[in-house]
Amino acid sequence: MTTQIDVQKLRKEFGSLVAVDEISFHVGAGEVLGFLGPNGAGKSTTMKMITGFLTPTSGRATVCDIDVRQQPVAAKEKIGYLPEGAPLYPEMTPASFLGFVADIRGLSGEEKARRLGEVADQVRLKEVWKQPIDTLSKGYKRRVGLAQAILHDPEVLILDEPTDGLDPNQKHEVRQLVKAMAATKAIIISTHILEEVEAVCSRAMIIAGGRIVADGTPRELAARSTRHQAVSLRVAEADAPAVGEALGRVAGVTTVEMAEEPDGMVLLTALPVPGRAILPEISELLHNRNWQIRELTQQPGRLDEVFRTLTTATPVEKGGRA
Repeated sequence: MTTQIDVQKLRKEFGSLVAVDEISFHVGAGEVLGFLGPNGAGKSTTMKMITGFLTPTSGRATVCDIDVRQQPVAAKEKIGYLPEGAPLYPEMTPASFLGFVADIRGLSGEEKARRLGEVADQVRLKEVWKQPIDTLSKGYKRRVGLAQAILHDPEVLILDEPTDGLDPNQKHEVRQLVKAMAATKAIIISTHILEEVEAVCSRAMIIAGGRIVADGTPRELAARSTRHQAVSLRVAEADAPAVGEALGRVAGVTTVEMAEEPDGMVLLTALPVPGRAILPEISELLHNRNWQIRELTQQPGRLDEVFRTLTTATPVEKGGRA
């Protein structure tokens, strides 16, 4: 896998605030990296340094082996960047704005016309193509911002909250577009939507207090959850006490949670010792019993729990967005 983004000990200070504290990572072609963290964690600041919009206090970032500080224009040619709240010219239409961006990117003639048509189709802008941007909904404005980022078919995409303001159908379309582009590009997506990470990203990184606190595939991170390999059962209310007591005696079970459900059933969840698979023992326990078991599932773990645990455990400077 070819490394397209390489970050080495990147640091950014704003007075006494250390927004990014010497982080290092790399992203290869074919990878979609989900960049997660609470507000003020340093996500947007890191993305701005990689794209050359902010100068780091120290450290180094390269894009396609081009040093962003030493050759900023050459690096930007390789990057498609969608910042949060991407500024647009309100009096222009998507057609005129993207035509302007195409000119800046050096596209002309048939190639320009082809790319404008392709991008308009990809992000579904045709129905507002000639409408002033100022009159567009937040979702359509976001799509215009995404269109300018991918117009020149860059090798690297840096997308800050790309689905912000989109409805569920539009979010699905953008996610499918990102997945389609991922085969040949290195992509970083900053998002607060954890389901987006699980749906799109091949890798996830959690940043808090300006430092990387976790890095792995979404499945690897979810496996750090206390609910990884937990077993849930929906049982008849009359059987719940006996089933719960039996589950509590299974080797490797630490806790049994019980929640009543409106259909007269009870949801029991057995939490395991970390790393312990308890499903085989529970299946054996249930065999040849007369309990009414409607459902038996093993949980993969919860990324939101891991996120909360890691980001609340790390002191984060309060204040404006970093």
